[in-house]
Amino acid sequence: MISVLLVDDDAELTSMLGQYLQREGFDAHAVHDGEAGVAEALSGRYAIAVFDVMMPKLSGMEALRRIRATSRLPVLMLTARGDNIDRIVGLDMGADDYMPKPCMPGELVARLRAILRRVTPAGDEGASPSRRLQAGALELMSGSRSALWRGVPLELTGTEFSLLEVLARQAGQLVSKQDISKRAFGRPLERFDRRIDVHISSIRQKLGTRADGQSWIQGVRGMGYQLLVD
Repeated sequence: MISVLLVDDDAELTSMLGQYLQREGFDAHAVHDGEAGVAEALSGRYAIAVFDVMMPKLSGMEALRRIRATSRLPVLMLTARGDNIDRIVGLDMGADDYMPKPCMPGELVARLRAILRRVTPAGDEGASPSRRLQAGALELMSGSRSALWRGVPLELTGTEFSLLEVLARQAGQLVSKQDISKRAFGRPLERFDRRIDVHISSIRQKLGTRADGQSWIQGVRGMGYQLLVD
């Protein structure tokens, strides 16, 4: 069973979500403050974690920051409905996805499965780390979900890897945001959804700039992005 960590101070909510997740084939465990959430998330016992933003002892954002300092464990953030600032900040700090509260259990399960598919795509179990996709100075190893940039390991979250893989497969070509969303997230792009833009911004920072000072990932407003290879 896939182990899921639920971190939320609402014990009634985590109990309800935990029961639903169990019926869907997950092994769910809940804790109710940020400090306990970080300790559990870094224990190595979980495949994915769900963190509420507002929690006692340690906020979800600070918990995410501490987790990302040493771990690439997939994290889905629960945010107050309509609070775009929390969503953008969470994505910028390395969250793999977010959902507004209150959330529907069925949608939560679908989001968790989509994230896990991005982290371990179907057919990659046991795949050789040497399966490489080369795009200029970028090398992506599908089997190990790892990357090299100019021969140096590139630290990416699971979602960032998926986005960069989509662009690398069509390096030098403009890829629409709708196509990126469908291929990287497994669902159509929603109106006013900025998660692609935020993740791309993070990837740009990690790649640095070209000799001419421009980004290696070029965007065309309202259309999409392209990865440059020379």
